[in-house]
Amino acid sequence: MIRAIVFDAYGTLFDVHSVMGACEHRFPHRGAELSRLWRQKQLEYTWLRSLMDRYENFERITSDALVHACGALGLHLDDAGRVALMDEYRHLAPYPEVPSTLLELADRPKVILSNGSPAMLDAVVANAGLESGFEAVLSVDPLRIFKPSPRVYQLAVDRLGVAPAEIGFASSNSWDIAGATAFGFTTFWINRAGQHADELGQTPHAVLSGLDQLAGHL
Repeated sequence: MIRAIVFDAYGTLFDVHSVMGACEHRFPHRGAELSRLWRQKQLEYTWLRSLMDRYENFERITSDALVHACGALGLHLDDAGRVALMDEYRHLAPYPEVPSTLLELADRPKVILSNGSPAMLDAVVANAGLESGFEAVLSVDPLRIFKPSPRVYQLAVDRLGVAPAEIGFASSNSWDIAGATAFGFTTFWINRAGQHADELGQTPHAVLSGLDQLAGHL
């Protein structure tokens, strides 16, 4: 039995590429490639800093990834542009099915478990009007290490007080699903883009094309 639901935030509840419009406005005809490289480097830096044991919070990492992406693409990013684009992460658009999914799962405790720093997470949840949908928003920040460290997934177990197998974990990131599956969660890969799974030796409980399918698998 799934007694509680844990959601990843970025790419699962909130569309990280909703920054693309702001990127395109600032750098015409380059918005899509900037958004993609920004996200790629953001993720890479979380893994590299965890391995290096040189933690910086997700806001700093996101800023560093943006600076790198602009430099790599030959785009001039001034301080005003960096601040403006970083602010987009506090206003990411939730995927359309998110509000109705949270209502459909109203009978179970729900938390967010994210690499995001507390200020970023609180802002994006509030700006989307989703505060009432979750019992807690859990950040890796107190641990000073990022997913897919098992220590991060343990945060949800400690907060919810239920066994890992009784927690349904939903993420759009295949590597996150692999980490959560290895930890012992019952995992649901939200594979909206039909991507090929990472070869990490872990298989999710189910692969869904959207969060609106989640309730039917519980």
